[in-house]
Amino acid sequence: MATAGEARAWARNALRGIGDSLYTPFCGADGDEIDWDAYRTLIRYCVGDLGHPMLWCTSGIAEFWALTMDERKRLLEVAIEEGRRANPDVVVQACTSAMTAKDCLELTLHAQQAGADIAYLQTPMMETHGGEGVLRFFSYIAARTDIALGMFNSPSSGYVLTPSESARIYHEVPAVCATKEGAFRPESSRRLHQLAPDLVVWECDRTVYRAGWLRAGIVCPAQLGTAGYLFETPQRRLFSEYWELVYNDKLLEAMDYGRESGLDQFDLDLGSWWTCYPGRPEYFTHWGGAFKYCASLLGLPIGDYPHSRPPQAELPAEAKTQIQSAYRRLGLISASG
Repeated sequence: MATAGEARAWARNALRGIGDSLYTPFCGADGDEIDWDAYRTLIRYCVGDLGHPMLWCTSGIAEFWALTMDERKRLLEVAIEEGRRANPDVVVQACTSAMTAKDCLELTLHAQQAGADIAYLQTPMMETHGGEGVLRFFSYIAARTDIALGMFNSPSSGYVLTPSESARIYHEVPAVCATKEGAFRPESSRRLHQLAPDLVVWECDRTVYRAGWLRAGIVCPAQLGTAGYLFETPQRRLFSEYWELVYNDKLLEAMDYGRESGLDQFDLDLGSWWTCYPGRPEYFTHWGGAFKYCASLLGLPIGDYPHSRPPQAELPAEAKTQIQSAYRRLGLISASG
């Protein structure tokens, strides 16, 4: 675990490679329980079978808004326990976002005590008074904890920090060392790097890596919170091989690999089911049921309740048909799978 004082030096070296954002497998009536065996299997698969060096816990794909405080704490504890059993050096990233600063503090202190390496705070989803309010939120947490902190700048919050607002948080809160820029606005990430050149930035728009932004030092050599385990299997390590080419600055080879392996086409074939509910197309979501359906196609356990908890909707048959076709075309499942 990196303390607040160590955070920035630690982040520049430790945040590397693929970081898997874990879903939460539900079971029982209405999904009111968590299938802990399935969750442990997922962790072992990501860290052990795939060899991914980082985990991203209790965040959007995990449906943190639908989890109790106790569930969120236990999910993190199990990730640390199973992840470090498979790889003692695995980097565990905890998303401790919450609607109230006091709940966020409780979760961040728990992450610190449980042995997580860094805690990310997503911009609060309601009553956020711009960058000034988010700065107060970060300052409140940082004053009461001693762990590396990251920003999670996602449109699912309803408010996305501007580059200058993020840079101000970085400059005024020394524990802040990294940011997951999830708004798909690379021009803002470039500006943020200019304002805070030592901040570790991950841009969700993957095209910037092909444009040489890693070589230029604008973005970091890591996927801080992806569903990388849904893009490959131990037998066909498509995602890992692609990113190794990028990290080694073999950009032409990476572009060829993306095209020839089918990864580029896969993004198009999947459509927007991971991040868009058709009944509210203007809203960026993390549709838990869609991620878990993909996992089920690859043979990963998702619990006997395959849906998201409310207030998310159940994944429609149309989505399942499109997703299954995408996996068949990529070759990760058989034509009859």
